Amino acid sequence: MRPRKRPLRALVPALAAAALFLAAGCSADPGSHSPAAERIPDAGTSATATADKDQPLAVAADPAAAPASTAVARPGTGGGRAHKTSLKVRSYDSRTRRAVISAADSGGSSPSPNVTPGGAAAPRPAAIGDVIASAPAPGAPDGLLVKVTKVIDETAGGTEVQTAPTTLDTVLGDSQAKGTVPVDPASFDIERLLPDVKVSWAKTGDIHSGPEGTRVPLGSLRVDVATKVTTAQGAPASAAASVSGFVQVAPEVDFSYDGGASARSTGSGPGAASLGVSGDWSSQWALKGRVAASAKPYRVPFAKLHADPVIQVGPVPVVVNLDLTCYFEVSADGGVTVDVQQNFKGDFKAGGTFVTGKGWTPVSESHMASTPVRTSVTAAGRVQAALGVQPSVGLYGAVGVSADLAPYLRAEAAGTVTGTVPVGSGTKTGIGVAGAWTLYGGVDLSGTLVLQLSVFGTPVLQYPIPLGTLHREWKLADGKV
Repeated sequence: MRPRKRPLRALVPALAAAALFLAAGCSADPGSHSPAAERIPDAGTSATATADKDQPLAVAADPAAAPASTAVARPGTGGGRAHKTSLKVRSYDSRTRRAVISAADSGGSSPSPNVTPGGAAAPRPAAIGDVIASAPAPGAPDGLLVKVTKVIDETAGGTEVQTAPTTLDTVLGDSQAKGTVPVDPASFDIERLLPDVKVSWAKTGDIHSGPEGTRVPLGSLRVDVATKVTTAQGAPASAAASVSGFVQVAPEVDFSYDGGASARSTGSGPGAASLGVSGDWSSQWALKGRVAASAKPYRVPFAKLHADPVIQVGPVPVVVNLDLTCYFEVSADGGVTVDVQQNFKGDFKAGGTFVTGKGWTPVSESHMASTPVRTSVTAAGRVQAALGVQPSVGLYGAVGVSADLAPYLRAEAAGTVTGTVPVGSGTKTGIGVAGAWTLYGGVDLSGTLVLQLSVFGTPVLQYPIPLGTLHREWKLADGKV
């Protein structure tokens, strides 16, 4: 697991990023330099590329060992699709939006145009109107999706160009693509927010294990935590409150794009698109003691995780920005003492889908099941605790979907009660009560679609769209006099 190299970025303010998605035009400037002198050679004009133009683009994870990839679209050719190129973004200045571009094998060693064996100057690596999609590059850790608005000059590092933001439809054009790509668990940068946080992950050929004895399925990331929480005033020392457990998730990115006949006829972007985050979920956690009373639930983040996986959509490197914030949340009335341990397993999906004429529709799904491992509830009162995660996913640095997944346990008791449900038992045994108690399991899933989803080339959202709140609760166990 790499140490975190930079702080977790905040969500991009919606209005501040709106300009990113309003730019969709990429026609050449009539006053520009001669296209013949500056255009990138079209790598996609072969007979094979022509024959495959109606085939859906493959969606796959970019090999970790592969060099940073770049694709370029030329206006007015190939149905608006980009083609893979050997060009590389050598540097990018986000303040001025200037980039330096050169051939991959040049190393930026010479500002002069290459000369062919016949003595003719090879084309410059960039021209006005070209649209460039790049994997993360120096100065562009979130990748780059821009169009060239001006060719400034040749430098020691390559050709310096002025750029402007653009949208995915300018590189994917009339193509179709759909796929779900797992995120390498070893690619996450970790920011630990509490002292006793341990991280484990497993991928093919490589395993990192935090706490002794942990077992992590391939493709999964696990975060363990153990910490004290505020104990109710006047509670005995034996009722000191604490939370411990782990969150385990195998995150995946769901991506689709359809240029669509209707979009081609109107020239207004794709006919359909989608973006989301999903994954298998597992958690186990324990709450002990008498938690202090609180007017509303208090939430404590214990780890922030960030990754910038690159998915190859045909020749186009699409950079996904994935953030996960792990937290626990507790609320109580300060009267009940508990000793509970709980297992949750299931999956979740959060995101949005776009269809021309209907706009963006939220996607919010979760299927969870829980099993009480240990349950002890004493005295009257209530307590609820959740061990959850807040995922957010975006493209090229623009957040599109933010969600909040919170599996929880809720206990209510009246009188003086003690209940126990042993491991592996489907019946309530060993229960002694002088009153009544009930134990519930549940899951809440909520979130928001924000206007940055317009990076696909779809119309700008006028306001954030709530995913809607998914709420399910079920009884786990109870006891009565």
